[in-house]
Amino acid sequence: MDKIMDKKLSKDAYGGVGGKDYVPFVSSGSNSGGNVAVLIIGIILAALFAASTAYSGMKSGLTVAAGIPGSIIGSAFIAAFARQKGILGKNIVQGMSSGGESVASGIIFVLPAVLLIGSKVSFIEGLVVGIGGVLFGIGAAALVHNYLIVEEHGKLMYPEALAISETLVASEGAGESMKYMGIGFGIGGIITVVTGSFLNVANNVISYVNETFYKWKLEVEVSPLLLGIGFIVGLNVSITMFAGSILANFGIMPLIGYFAELGSEGANVWNNPDVAINSMQVSNIAGSYVKYIGAGMMLSGGLIGAIKLIPTIISSVKETLGAKTAKGEESSSAGKMILLGGIVVSFIGGFVVSGGNVFMAVTVSILALFLSMLFVIVAGRLTGTIGTSNLPVSGMTIASLVLVTLLFVLMGWVNPENNRSLLLFATFIVTAIAMAGGYSQSQKVTFIIGGNKNEMQRYFTIAGVVGVAVVVGTILLLSSQLSLTGDNVTFALPQANLMATLTAGIMSGELPWVMIIVGAVMGVVLFMLNLPVMTVAIGFYLPISTTSIILLGALVRVLVEKTSKSEIEKETKVSNGISLSSGLVAGGSIVGLIGIILQVTGVIGGAGPSGFAASNGMAFVLLAALLIATVITIMKSRVKDAH
Repeated sequence: MDKIMDKKLSKDAYGGVGGKDYVPFVSSGSNSGGNVAVLIIGIILAALFAASTAYSGMKSGLTVAAGIPGSIIGSAFIAAFARQKGILGKNIVQGMSSGGESVASGIIFVLPAVLLIGSKVSFIEGLVVGIGGVLFGIGAAALVHNYLIVEEHGKLMYPEALAISETLVASEGAGESMKYMGIGFGIGGIITVVTGSFLNVANNVISYVNETFYKWKLEVEVSPLLLGIGFIVGLNVSITMFAGSILANFGIMPLIGYFAELGSEGANVWNNPDVAINSMQVSNIAGSYVKYIGAGMMLSGGLIGAIKLIPTIISSVKETLGAKTAKGEESSSAGKMILLGGIVVSFIGGFVVSGGNVFMAVTVSILALFLSMLFVIVAGRLTGTIGTSNLPVSGMTIASLVLVTLLFVLMGWVNPENNRSLLLFATFIVTAIAMAGGYSQSQKVTFIIGGNKNEMQRYFTIAGVVGVAVVVGTILLLSSQLSLTGDNVTFALPQANLMATLTAGIMSGELPWVMIIVGAVMGVVLFMLNLPVMTVAIGFYLPISTTSIILLGALVRVLVEKTSKSEIEKETKVSNGISLSSGLVAGGSIVGLIGIILQVTGVIGGAGPSGFAASNGMAFVLLAALLIATVITIMKSRVKDAH
């Protein structure tokens, strides 16, 4: 049997000793956690979290890290099917869960943009580009493993890696967490079946729209998935996003509406000649004007984020090169093979997506590899500071995309087919960045627990490849829903919409630049006020129905925290609330995805709700049921006696 130091994680895991002197949790015996059972469990969870993250991320613009829910579910499966592997097996499973989620967190920001510009993408193209990004991201991050994970131990804290490690160490009590995840999955699943594509017998959007004088819109979507995301991300992020929505719906929209009514006859909406400016409705103002101001805010947020990263980029590259020369032997040959595979696959992908243009394939592949290498190093380092949940993947992608778009314009590659190629190259970059963050985090957990880094690398790579297949498949399955526009869209796709707007607009020269510049200036003002530009911008861009329910989820968490009588009670209830919320997210997204698959294949399909079931009253009833079920379940949490 492996010698396990104690039932608690050593304080040295948080620093205080050099990385070379740190004694891991499992300090002797075999450090292998893998076998066939672990691999199968890991692949299932990687696929599950990839599909769930793809669905929920395209809906909300936010993604939730899978490490902790992966370690909780993994603990139950390992106990059932691979008990002898213990905590090392659980570590492999949480890493594979993160691998599936990381792929989705990257690909959904860019690949759906191909559909949004009116093009198509084949499964093979998505697979080649995605796998290239996975291999390159992991291989490049593996080069700097020793520096980021060992030498910087205690300086780079990897907060989420430490939280996952604590969860793994406490995993003998995982039954409680599993119970709450199961309840959350049930609540999320039932409401989604009733309101979503499955039965579609009840309205789940509380909607108030004013079309006269002062034009505004306030909506709340009763979505267990979004409520769960709100509880997990907390009040700061939720209220900042909601502030962006208030500015859009109660500030900018009524202002544009007021001036638009003064417009002369014959003046039409710039991208919809059938609608006169002076008779625009709320949906026209939102879709043709407010949305582009939001895109400008997101653009400036992304570029400001990238500029702020310049010192980190320079210091990361310098220190990494220094560490590399001193510790050349630390990079495993497997890591170098994965990196080489990523480079080869990226060039193959370049030829596949460039439509036979050899010059484009070579030049853009080289630029994409250079930008990916740069941001992969930054992603690994930033994960050590703020964790993968807060990794500014979209900011780094926007900066890369602007540079690649400028190259395309300089070369005269500006037709829609070239735009499609551009977005597929950008999919490679975003996948590499997202994978590097998830990989570094999982390797930090492996270092703290005492697993085998080369084994984690192999299993994480498998999870990444599985994740690509699942995410690309999910996006193609949902393609008919993703390209919808207007008020009744299921998926807001804020980041992908921005990528599509930006590239198509720059290439065609038809962007409404006044709106983009206004948004960019607002972003600069927010930055100067020291506010989180990207969070406000995403809230400004997203439908208020999405940000309002996310805020309600965060307020449930505040209620739980404020009514707790002691610190221990608060910790217990919040922890159980996060498990329940993970279940809500999983239940809502998985059941929603199954419903859409059944709808697309023609198995189900109804006329939709009618009468009271289609009213605001029905949505209020559902909201009350969701809030009561969630709050009562969390409030009933019992604090276990301290041992």
